[in-house]
Amino acid sequence: MTMTAEQARRFEETFGRLVANVEQVLLGKNQVIRLSFTALLSEGHLLLEDYPGTGKTSLARAIAQTVRGVSNRVQFTPDLLPGDITGVSVYDQRTGRFEFHRGPIFANIVLADEINRASPKTQSALLEVMEEGHVTVDGNSHPVGTPFMVIATQNPIEQAGTYRLPEAQLDRFLMKASIGYPDHLSTMRILEGSGAKAHETTVPSIISAETVTEMAADARTVHVDPSVYDYVSRLVDATRSATEVRLGASVRGALALVRAAKTLAAANGRHYVIPDDVKALSEPVLTHRLVLDPEAEFDGVTPSSVMAQVLIETAPPSDRHAV
Repeated sequence: MTMTAEQARRFEETFGRLVANVEQVLLGKNQVIRLSFTALLSEGHLLLEDYPGTGKTSLARAIAQTVRGVSNRVQFTPDLLPGDITGVSVYDQRTGRFEFHRGPIFANIVLADEINRASPKTQSALLEVMEEGHVTVDGNSHPVGTPFMVIATQNPIEQAGTYRLPEAQLDRFLMKASIGYPDHLSTMRILEGSGAKAHETTVPSIISAETVTEMAADARTVHVDPSVYDYVSRLVDATRSATEVRLGASVRGALALVRAAKTLAAANGRHYVIPDDVKALSEPVLTHRLVLDPEAEFDGVTPSSVMAQVLIETAPPSDRHAV
């Protein structure tokens, strides 16, 4: 069943309330908050590459409070083990059985702080749960529940002692974004409220976790015209044929772009996707999936510049064909 215009209007109204609620904590960052909720309602995960102290933890906590969910923070370090994230089975002498003790991954919003500081083995512990929504320990599967989103962070300036995320891990993230520093007026408002500690700041709940699951299901029913599918396919193909790129966007990336575009369309009050939805999300959804040629990197080429050129060279369908 396809989303109706009335359902799209209700979706837009609720989405706006969610964003406005988190903006009470993360001042002046409307765009990254909208991207975060777009990722959540697209049943995806978010990678934030940003400097320390820009509000990454506050963002994750505020989103969890807004959707009346549970949030956990995991500080990734070189000595962190996979079981420290997923949980372990512990032998109970009284019962003579192994009991599974859940790790911090069992939450609605999980902040994986400085994910690239853990070893590749520990990073890979997230692969299964991010893709399939459950953890397998000793042959037993344990679902993490819904909604579920990992917000992982990387520090772009401190690379000593870090492990670069492999392409398979990056491909699991629906989007990559940056919060950035607040503007002057937002900084003034933050300083005026400096009497309260960051972890003491709370926001009211707007909807339940169950409603988030329902909204995600509604977003999947947004109409996508074949011409928009064609546009997404041509964009992805263009990333693969670009001379500066060694590895272009995957099929998973194309699927992620369509899912996110559906959610963005509903968030804008439409029950159908237009090419502008795809354009708006191409950079946060696709750039982190591109692997550049080393010579191009040396010459200062970035994934964002490649994506910008791809968008210029790939003609979108006209809106009248996408409705």
